[in-house]
Amino acid sequence: MVAQRGRDLLVKMEAGGAFTTVAGLRTKRLAFNSETVDVTDADSAGRWRELLAASGVQRASVSGAGIFKDAASDAAMRSAFFSGAIGRWQFLVPDFGTVEGPFQITALEYSGAHDGEVTFEVSLESAGAVGFVAL
Repeated sequence: MVAQRGRDLLVKMEAGGAFTTVAGLRTKRLAFNSETVDVTDADSAGRWRELLAASGVQRASVSGAGIFKDAASDAAMRSAFFSGAIGRWQFLVPDFGTVEGPFQITALEYSGAHDGEVTFEVSLESAGAVGFVAL
């Protein structure tokens, strides 16, 4: 993957059967994690840790920060957070692919300085199987 513009990393939430870009996000982050299952025992060679392949819990987390520019995406995120809903989300990474699956908003924060605009931060955690389609 060659250098890409950060603004081309898109975060989209499903609303009304279609995916809509969350407007105003200035920074975005997508992370994949996998827990390990340690199966080391007294017979492990040289006392080195051994891990069980393909056995840990996998998860994806997404975070972003920015300013609200679209009343519809603001209302949809706020509604999803307060209802605790798990919805379908898409994350488009240029020259990499699209990640899609069920996510829940786990944090929604608002802030603002007296001489600046109101900003928000959002965090999401995967809530089921996440798919990937390469570009």
